[in-house]
Amino acid sequence: NSQITFLKALRTASIEWSTVNIFHMDEYIGLDPAHPASFPLFLKMHIVNYIHPKTFFPIPPTTQQNAQEVCNDYEMLLRSHPVDLCALGIGENGHLAFNDPPFADFKDTRLVKIIKLDDASRRQQVGEGHFKTIYEVPTHAISLTIPALLAAKHVLALVPEARKAEAVYRTLNGPINEECPGSILRMTPHAHLYLDIDSA
Repeated sequence: NSQITFLKALRTASIEWSTVNIFHMDEYIGLDPAHPASFPLFLKMHIVNYIHPKTFFPIPPTTQQNAQEVCNDYEMLLRSHPVDLCALGIGENGHLAFNDPPFADFKDTRLVKIIKLDDASRRQQVGEGHFKTIYEVPTHAISLTIPALLAAKHVLALVPEARKAEAVYRTLNGPINEECPGSILRMTPHAHLYLDIDSA
């Protein structure tokens, strides 16, 4: 939800979208692609359908059985298209994409992997209105790893709203470790953090 205002503004930017490839950072395993919580669907609704990029590479629908194959294929795509810009948020538990504590790894050797979702992440999805109860939220997802996110030439961390204030505080003031994955941004010179009054 923290990306909606940014994406609306980005749609009106003077960009030659026909030269731009778009990836995204994560997707639930086993979720119907027509479900309102689907991240490819979210991006189509908020930007892709407006700008008509060169290519949109969604993480395809997955099951537990083919999830590793999907990770491998998506990693190959990312290696073939080095990323110029990564626009991400920070979760209420400090996560980047779905790299939740304690499963985040700053030195991950993979670009894309299967993630077990922390309950705090699953509760956040309910709080944002994407699911009615935590029991509806999938337990696993495919996510770009932290090294994959930070490999982009430029990283914009867009973190509005009061519910993110604690995560912002820990990102800026706490130890730099996987207990608050966002804290790695302090070691990333090409990353820039944008807050509003409430999150700051």
